[in-house]
Amino acid sequence: MRKIVTYFWLEGDAEGAVDTYMSLFKDAKIVNTTYVTEAVAEMAGVKAGSVSTIDFELQGQNFTALNGGPFYKRTEATSILVNCKDQAEIDKIWDTLTKGGKVVSCGWLTDKWGVTWQIVPESLDIMMRDPDPVKANRVSEAMLGMEGKLDLAELEKAYKGE
Repeated sequence: MRKIVTYFWLEGDAEGAVDTYMSLFKDAKIVNTTYVTEAVAEMAGVKAGSVSTIDFELQGQNFTALNGGPFYKRTEATSILVNCKDQAEIDKIWDTLTKGGKVVSCGWLTDKWGVTWQIVPESLDIMMRDPDPVKANRVSEAMLGMEGKLDLAELEKAYKGE
């Protein structure tokens, strides 16, 4: 039993969402898949035997994708933050998740399933928490000026005062 799980209510295509997410992280695995029962199918007007939920892990984090239908919508108020080791990892994840999705700003995006992500360099938190407020402010200003994907080289230049 997984104690804490982030649940994604999706209109449909939980399989596509999970396949995409699994392709982005090395330590990803599907834990369990459940299927719509006859009773639920009759009540909800969906096909018995179709995928209901997929439990999966990304980098040790627990998630469940539910094919729940069009009843609930997410907002950007809840997001998944991914700390990336370098620009190549930022680019790979960003390019994959923005296909069919929406670029927000400052490293935020919403994928085509409506899940909001923050794709950031792992060094961003260190730079933003620097005890020197001038350095931290320069990084903050640089980040806030980026329309979409974060540029690690530009953030590092801001941090160094270049």
